[in-house]
Amino acid sequence: MINSAQCSHIGSSFSIVEIMTVLFHRFINTDLIKKKSRDRDYFILSKGHAVAALYSTLSSVGFINPDELKNYYKDGSRLAGHPIKDSFPGIEASTGSLGHGLPLAVGLAIASKNDEIKNKIYVLLGDGECQEGSVWEAVMMAVRFKLNNLVVIVDNNNLQALDRTNAISSSLAKKFTGFGCTCECINGHDFDELTTALKSAGSSAMPTVIIANTVKGNGVSFMQDKLEWHYKSPNQAEYGAAKKEILEQKNFIK
Repeated sequence: MINSAQCSHIGSSFSIVEIMTVLFHRFINTDLIKKKSRDRDYFILSKGHAVAALYSTLSSVGFINPDELKNYYKDGSRLAGHPIKDSFPGIEASTGSLGHGLPLAVGLAIASKNDEIKNKIYVLLGDGECQEGSVWEAVMMAVRFKLNNLVVIVDNNNLQALDRTNAISSSLAKKFTGFGCTCECINGHDFDELTTALKSAGSSAMPTVIIANTVKGNGVSFMQDKLEWHYKSPNQAEYGAAKKEILEQKNFIK
């Protein structure tokens, strides 16, 4: 998709693939999404620039025809470069302006609580995104209303647009814990760790925050942990090399 469109954000997409896979194949009831049930779980991709990972995941659960993926980022396509609400089942919010996804998720979580709906509201943030003040205003609200139906996942790949995230801001785990959230740090590329953390989400009285330690460009050696792959798109030779490398990783595709 990204090679064809030459639109980039491949590194940001690769760092969340396992998170998306576990959420949509092990936790979120996709049948309820198809029915637009009031009881459905919600997922919001706040770091909307990584939408290629969301589209491919939604395709894997039958929400997007695989043949349509070739239209990604093309004029007139429904597969825009950032998510557009209701363009496909499972896209619950238009995102991309960073710092907006968590406030939306908090609103959904409050509404579900008020309506006594037993669901979960999942929201995936970027680590650099957490420098937005609106994130922390939303966290204060979430703690105030004890939104234990809210599950915040932070893609902590330690690279943002122009620098290392830890060179700009300090420990996210300490911040979220300090605000009163239940917080856990895990390997964001490990299916078992992701599954265990998501199973326990909601077991306390407070919002759950999962700091998923990841690698930007994970799975491709020449992309991994390289700042330039925040924006850079692969050329044809790089595409071929990346695809070959991924397919050779027997433990990567389960």
